[in-house]
Amino acid sequence: MTVETEDVYFHAGDGLKLHALRAKAESARLPAICLPGISRTAEDFRALVAAFASGPSRGRSAWALDSRGRGLSERDRNPSNYSVPVELGDLIAFLRAMEIERAIFVGTSRGGILTMALAPLMPNMIAGAVLNDIGPALEMRGLLRIKGYVGKIARPRSWPEAIASLQAVMAAHFPALSERDWEAYARQTWDDRFEPRSDPSISHAFDGIDASTPLPALWPQFDALAAAAPVLVLRGEHSDLLSRETVAEMKRRARVESIEIAGQGHAPMLEDPKIIRAILDFAAGCDPRE
Repeated sequence: MTVETEDVYFHAGDGLKLHALRAKAESARLPAICLPGISRTAEDFRALVAAFASGPSRGRSAWALDSRGRGLSERDRNPSNYSVPVELGDLIAFLRAMEIERAIFVGTSRGGILTMALAPLMPNMIAGAVLNDIGPALEMRGLLRIKGYVGKIARPRSWPEAIASLQAVMAAHFPALSERDWEAYARQTWDDRFEPRSDPSISHAFDGIDASTPLPALWPQFDALAAAAPVLVLRGEHSDLLSRETVAEMKRRARVESIEIAGQGHAPMLEDPKIIRAILDFAAGCDPRE
């Protein structure tokens, strides 16, 4: 079944024009909302959004949000606005603009942080949450590695060069990816003119991060999320951001399901049919009983 997607626009509280990718379904099942990583875009979720909308029992409507400065959303002239509090406000503006009262959230990395941050403020909004390679505690070595390349990869001049640039910083963490996978990832990272799909100024979000200044843990936010809804944690086998110990503690504190994805690191790409099926099955369990 072919699912058509459409571009939807709305405005943040400060007037910035923001974008979301939407796939409609006929059913009245709870919608799904996909939130990408810090420098990633809605394109990372195109396959998952389509799968949500074409799933069994007429599927469910799904959105993938471009945070400010990413994808088709406008870039912010003030780099300090590429922050969790501002982006959380944008997420709330999106929910209100689309008149969404309750949904299932899929958050990759930064998107998972936004999902956890939303839970204490709007617990009734969240019917279920998939946290893709993110948890309340982050490993500093992973943060420093990501800080080293976000917004700093030179503009490539060809697709082979683009692929090589990504492999230089990520290949050790993604041994399972084929050349076709790397090309798809590169095309999600740059457009056809080799312009980055995300504002390089997003790198300023890492300015305060160094080895001597660990980020505060988000256990209160996670606890609020786990109290509000079922949680599924996806972890890349080679992740250097989300440790197995953190996943174990999440499962100790609450009823949390977890899946470790072989051959991938931070953050797993949600295009494998088996992983998509696991997410769809989890989402089905979050729907209200008839």
